[in-house]
Amino acid sequence: MDKKKVAIIGAGISGLTAAYYLKKAGIPFTVFEQKKFAGGVMQSKTDGTFLYETGPNSGVISHAELADLFCDLNGKCELELANEASVKRLIWQKGKWTPLPSGLFSAVSTPLFTLKDKFRVLLEPFRKKGNNPNENLAELVKRRLGKSFLNYAIDPFILGIYAGDPNYIVPKYALPKLYNLEQKYGSFVGGTIKKAKEPKTENDQKATRKIFSVKGGLQNLIHALVEEIGPENIQYQSDVKFTDHRFTAIKQGKQETFSHVISTGTATSLPELFPFLSESDLQNITVLKYAKVVEASIGFKIWQGIKLDAFGGLVPYIENKNILGVLFMSSLFENRAPKEGGLFTVFVGGMRKAYLADLPEDKLKAIIADDFKEMMGLEKFHPDLFELNYYNQAIAQYGSDSEARLAAITQIEKEHKGLYLAGSMRDGVGIADRVKQGKELALQIVNQS
Repeated sequence: MDKKKVAIIGAGISGLTAAYYLKKAGIPFTVFEQKKFAGGVMQSKTDGTFLYETGPNSGVISHAELADLFCDLNGKCELELANEASVKRLIWQKGKWTPLPSGLFSAVSTPLFTLKDKFRVLLEPFRKKGNNPNENLAELVKRRLGKSFLNYAIDPFILGIYAGDPNYIVPKYALPKLYNLEQKYGSFVGGTIKKAKEPKTENDQKATRKIFSVKGGLQNLIHALVEEIGPENIQYQSDVKFTDHRFTAIKQGKQETFSHVISTGTATSLPELFPFLSESDLQNITVLKYAKVVEASIGFKIWQGIKLDAFGGLVPYIENKNILGVLFMSSLFENRAPKEGGLFTVFVGGMRKAYLADLPEDKLKAIIADDFKEMMGLEKFHPDLFELNYYNQAIAQYGSDSEARLAAITQIEKEHKGLYLAGSMRDGVGIADRVKQGKELALQIVNQS
């Protein structure tokens, strides 16, 4: 242990989680962060009236590691599960919101899907499984369920997670659980039924799939991690690069040597961080695409629009609107807006409408206001809070190039023992994915002889 010393690049949730578990194991480390603060895009704000997020708005307890982290941080920050309204999801179709089916009866009666595709679902368990690992999501869904399911269920779903394009996203890498349902069980429907009957491990039981936040905002999770790992172990406004000789960090002319390096930044940051890696080493990594997204926080002290009894609404690309979706934050979590008010998060841009994210703020606000008024049942649009946050590299896109990217990462890590290329370029883009990755990397280093 005394020979190990770890550099962690990035004080986002991945880096802080890794640092937390290294600290517990007694392994020295330094976190290098370019910004003046920790948490990356995971930031919470309040103006005294509204409590809102400027990055991720919520997460899903999809991995046991996330549940374990909150258990470990008990008393430092408090997990907040979404209200029952989170079960209901709305889809915009032909000028109105329609609930996404949650059971057999609603799936049969919903106007979202064509009669032909409803019958196709009955035959879905009998279709042959695919044999192309790089089949994109659109092809997979049309093959097994039909085009209307793609347009009004899967397309808005993928917009909500990746702000992506189903014609680009490859399920093997972006939605491995969905991909494995077909590959392991031969069917989505049959696989879901069979999987539900299988005995659940302790970790399966921890991964409840419930929507969560943190009381007081997600940033309180960041504050708790920083407090636990020690603020003195984080160097802010820090631009570093590493030489190949035992990972020597060079910062403002000073040098410090580490046995291990965990990089959690974007793919595009790697050439500058690690100049000893050649262009040919990195070419299959740095081509990774990121969705460009603008996040709008909108608040009303007095809400006079539609009833807020859902997680929110997603807008299928086929409906040709400008916004990707609206989250009803004040119906999900407590104390986000005044009792008679409403707090919302609206997303704009994504892979297919990135040009909207390049518009001046006044023009983009006008576009958002038009869609919001129509969809949320308002005669006038006079919010008490209307703030935009721009993210040029918001969400990594897992397409058919993922196989080559993952192979390149594996090869680099094999040739440069102790170097880990992590972050959202692999292993998923959700909060739980990042926590799982950070903990696993820390434990790998802890358990190395």
